[in-house]
Amino acid sequence: MRAKLPDREGLVTRDGVNLAYEIYSDAPDTILFIPPWSIVHSRIYKAQLPYFSERFRCITYDGRGNGKSDRPKDVAAYTLDNYVADALAVMDALDVGQSILVGLSFGGLLASILAAYHPERVRAAILVGTVTTIGPPQYPRFDASHFTAKRDSYEGWDKFNHGYWLKNYPDFAEFFIRNIFNEPHSTKQIEDGIGWAVETNGPTLLKTVAARGILPGFDVSEEMYRKIRCPVLLVHGDNDQIQPHGRAEAAHAEVSGSEFVTIGGGGHNPLGRYPAKANTLINDFIDRRLGITAASRGTARRNRAGKRVLYLSSPIGLGHGRRDIAIAHEMRRLHPDLSVDWLAQDPVTRLLEASNEHVHPLSARLASETRHIELESGEHELHCFQALRRMDEVLIRNFMTFQEAVEQGAYDLVIADEAWDIDHYWHEHPELKKAKLAWLTDFVGYVPMPSGGEHEAFLTTDYNAEMIEHIEQHPGVRDRSIFVGTPEDIVPLSFGTDLPPMRDWIPKHFDFAGYVIGEHPQGFGSRESLRERLGYRDDERICIVTVGGSGIGAHLIRRILQAYPIVKAKLAELRMIVVAGPRIDAASLAAPAGVEVRAFVANLDRHLAACDLALVQGGLTTCMELAAAGTPFVYFPLRNHFEQTFHVAHRLRRYGAGIQMDFAASTPDMIADAMMLALSRSDKPKPVEADGARRAARMIAELLE
Repeated sequence: MRAKLPDREGLVTRDGVNLAYEIYSDAPDTILFIPPWSIVHSRIYKAQLPYFSERFRCITYDGRGNGKSDRPKDVAAYTLDNYVADALAVMDALDVGQSILVGLSFGGLLASILAAYHPERVRAAILVGTVTTIGPPQYPRFDASHFTAKRDSYEGWDKFNHGYWLKNYPDFAEFFIRNIFNEPHSTKQIEDGIGWAVETNGPTLLKTVAARGILPGFDVSEEMYRKIRCPVLLVHGDNDQIQPHGRAEAAHAEVSGSEFVTIGGGGHNPLGRYPAKANTLINDFIDRRLGITAASRGTARRNRAGKRVLYLSSPIGLGHGRRDIAIAHEMRRLHPDLSVDWLAQDPVTRLLEASNEHVHPLSARLASETRHIELESGEHELHCFQALRRMDEVLIRNFMTFQEAVEQGAYDLVIADEAWDIDHYWHEHPELKKAKLAWLTDFVGYVPMPSGGEHEAFLTTDYNAEMIEHIEQHPGVRDRSIFVGTPEDIVPLSFGTDLPPMRDWIPKHFDFAGYVIGEHPQGFGSRESLRERLGYRDDERICIVTVGGSGIGAHLIRRILQAYPIVKAKLAELRMIVVAGPRIDAASLAAPAGVEVRAFVANLDRHLAACDLALVQGGLTTCMELAAAGTPFVYFPLRNHFEQTFHVAHRLRRYGAGIQMDFAASTPDMIADAMMLALSRSDKPKPVEADGARRAARMIAELLE
């Protein structure tokens, strides 16, 4: 899923070559993102566009040779003159009189040329990992032994370059992209880059290199850089293996008034590898040098008399919202003057509004994580780990929105319930942290699914290693880390090869609150009185089917509905209520007569405590609410969902709660049998803690003292 789709797209044609462009928003100020070398295309800017288009008209286009643009056959079509003329043609066609330019790599050179020779078109230039025409000798320092061909078959890089691109371009593309993202833990950026690189081919790239021998119609020496008068920001990694850091420094020395930021340990593309830092640098530069601020469209409430908290609750499932509201209520008991703003998404916002909580206005700008998860899901399947990896574009947009909120809100504390973007980017760049941070989670550690093989085991180990490094190298980022559960709830697995066991490492870095439930069923009163309040009769057996706030559960609901007539024939008093969630069209379920379908139930936890049986996915919060109520239930972990398969199932086994079933292997008859079995069982789960919210609130409230 893209975090934001373009408002308009089309083609600009110059000298018979079509250039594909995209426009995001219609703000008065424009940022033109100039494409780098044709080995990749404009998607290279995916971490910038969704956020900056909130207040700028952002324009991208694919350079000739890749993406949706043409691939001319003539070498002369790829000269520097043509690339510069393409940028001007796009600006002219899209009515861009003057623009802020962002150029990565070769795009940085094009931006420099435009700023020097067309100053009336350029308000400012941001050059990242820029190619320059001056400075120390250029590499790449590539090692031919990487390739499968024999090293002694080639004489020098040029012959190796040209010959190998024609013989085995995909291997070269992978090699080159890995040299762009040479920082540790860059697997996702490398995968993206390789995917974009194979959208072109070796012969096309060879033409772009051959065209460099055709001299441009303008000077590109030191004198060119001296001509630049607009504000210029250069951002460059000091471990850039494509364009040496010293070449960018040489350009900086020639551009009067330019600013230079070095990314320590950074490679060739900080925009992709360190987007939070890069976006913040661009924000600050535009604010200071052009006076265009990142002011939000709304402002947070201010209550200067008391403490102010910004609360983030994961939108993946409503259980997080219920437990977070319970923690907030307990914190208000300790700090009656506490002011809480919630940065949240639908469907959590529905819970918050029903509880009279205040939703921060910037919440409206968040990209939907729930929508992304739905698009990643299959028939009762969600490859959770891979879905989280592919949510990177959504997460960086939402992090930047969060950063705006926290910088403007003067908050005393941020509470983040599995807000993975906040935890990741503040650990990656501790200088971005603007408030104390309390972090909550009910699981720690990615676990590979067997279907992913050795590659997924490598990836999960790499992600776990990065998380461990973040916490151990920057222990002050989290002011309090709370595990929602007990040490016994930690799954007895390792973080991966050469990494510690989870049960050894987690207790050293987390406090334990016990399980935090939205509102413990102990407070609901007797089951008989609760059923009466909810309108349930004594002579009916209530079965509730609920699948959370996303649309993933539609397949499970349909399978259960097929089992309904089988059970109904055996149990005439059965009454089935399906809580489909707000994102599933009730009509699409084709529920049989006698089955009630509801889109949303604000007090679902009470219905789960009052019913006789529940059928659910394998999400932790709903299953634990059922365990706490002592309600029999059958649960179906999503296929390839590592959390439900390992972390949740382990915890439920510890409590002796629920009957676990495999959706793929469960026929309607088997589900019907499991329903009857669950109804007949007399054993009850172990008691679930009733004071978890209070304990968590006390731990967090200490940060406000």
